Amino acid sequence: MNNKINLILNTDSYKLSHYLQYSSDVKYLSAYIESRGGRWNRVLFYGLQMFLKEYLTRKITHEDIDEAKDIIKAHQMPFNEEDWRYIVDTYDGKLPLEIEAVKEGSIVQTENVLVQIKNTDPRLAWLVGYIETSLLRGVWYPVAVATNSYFCKQTILSFLRETGSPEGIDFALHDFGARGVSSFESAGIGSSAHLINFKGTDTITGILFAKKYYGIDMPATSIPASEHSTMISWGKNDEFKAFENMVDKFGEQTFACVIDSYDTLAAIDKWGIVRDSNNTTLFNRVAQLGGKVVLRPDSGNPVIMACECIEKMMEIAGYTINEKGYRVLPEHIRLIYGDGINPQSINDILSELKFRQISADNIVFGMGGALLQHINRDTLHFAMKINATSQDGNNWIPVSKNPITDPSKRSKHGRLALIKIGSSYKTIPLSELHTQQNKLVPIFRNGEILKEIDFNQIRLNVLES
Repeated sequence: MNNKINLILNTDSYKLSHYLQYSSDVKYLSAYIESRGGRWNRVLFYGLQMFLKEYLTRKITHEDIDEAKDIIKAHQMPFNEEDWRYIVDTYDGKLPLEIEAVKEGSIVQTENVLVQIKNTDPRLAWLVGYIETSLLRGVWYPVAVATNSYFCKQTILSFLRETGSPEGIDFALHDFGARGVSSFESAGIGSSAHLINFKGTDTITGILFAKKYYGIDMPATSIPASEHSTMISWGKNDEFKAFENMVDKFGEQTFACVIDSYDTLAAIDKWGIVRDSNNTTLFNRVAQLGGKVVLRPDSGNPVIMACECIEKMMEIAGYTINEKGYRVLPEHIRLIYGDGINPQSINDILSELKFRQISADNIVFGMGGALLQHINRDTLHFAMKINATSQDGNNWIPVSKNPITDPSKRSKHGRLALIKIGSSYKTIPLSELHTQQNKLVPIFRNGEILKEIDFNQIRLNVLES
């Protein structure tokens, strides 16, 4: 991320004029963030700490104000220079805001409050709405990716439990998304969100973000793997030699090899039927070396190709029947499918394999754009809305929007609390909390993070949710 980003300019243009629009009676504003529904009925909450560390803990400076003043005036919008100077002079540039949130790693039903924010200085009620743009963006994207990944995991787990063993679930969905996202920052945020659920990635940026913002040394691993450029550089007539070179270089460990450069099914023959100068097949050489080869078809109909490839691998290398009655390849041979993979195709492939009495243990998946990029704010209908105003910071007046043209956009009113009943969460008015435990915990106040969480604890929170 760019440490020189000016937070004053990290907003929408129309926000610049809002300080002139609030009633003079409003000294404090409260707002909240929720998912109003969408693709899934629950969300995995993750990513707020990244935003807080990167943006809200950085002090505003007079230099920031000077820069913003020039740009905003040229943009022909009003600029609240007086209050920004006040923040620097009175608070040393720290934003006088308080943010509370559910703990990261919580799995919460949609239509519940996830984050609640208010100002702590009566002069600066406008600041709550001003940071909506950056704060909402800092929440919806990591939550959407983490939730996407989580429900993919549940799908794979259900098939593994029915047809095989859940033992390998941590590496069942590999992140291929680095090149398919919109920015370096998106790659880091999105990939780290995926790693809450899985431990395999090819997006190094996600590792860096998990380490930087959540203090984990190494959240994921990968394996050596070929791509088409390394295979076709040998020429079509020497494809076997390209495969043989992979075994020579990586045969003592787990590695992946792409097989659709020319003819996918013929390539499997080269691995299991064609013999090298020592009269040994490549599959057998991998077994002798103690490694594991994961073949990767990368084109065609994902359901058909994944199943046909595994069938052919079994025809050549054999299989066993596990205790649940499903066929399993020898331990040193597996398949990874990473082309056209999305939540639906994962389910379709595993359903077809099950129909053919083939265990889900035989396959792992790679997902790129569908994991990190094929989502937007409306995937889970994320919104941030004000829910209360106050003159003294203690007595709150509930406010909300309630458009008759779209009841789904009705917002919550009044200061909120989040409670948990069994495995379900429920949003209630803060005034009705009484002795119940509020799952919204203060985590940020006046420029300081009050409570940090590490990556492993988030993973544990998911398992315990």
